Amino acid sequence: MNIMSTKVEIEVGSGNVYADLGYDDAEEMRIKAGLAMKIGEIIKRKHYTQMEAAAIVGLPQPKLSGLLRGQFRGISETKMIEVLNALGRDVQIIVGRASRKPAAKGRTTVIYA
Repeated sequence: MNIMSTKVEIEVGSGNVYADLGYDDAEEMRIKAGLAMKIGEIIKRKHYTQMEAAAIVGLPQPKLSGLLRGQFRGISETKMIEVLNALGRDVQIIVGRASRKPAAKGRTTVIYA
């Protein structure tokens, strides 16, 4: 048996796939991806069809379908928050001081309860 030894190069990601891919709006995309995932989980948990969910959240069904498939570039974070509200979820936004160096730029984190 002839086994070839092949070296595989592994690159550790930053934790944000959009940043790793070089997107300028990587943080916004990361946040939207998390919100879209949560919207999808809620719709699934409530056993809504896409048509039912679209009527509840006020989006055309094709737009909701795209959002659930990760096509959310044309949907603002504000609209996604409105969708979560329509699905019966409270959304809290807390503004606080950056916990790092004083000159450090702040960051946005979404916590799902």
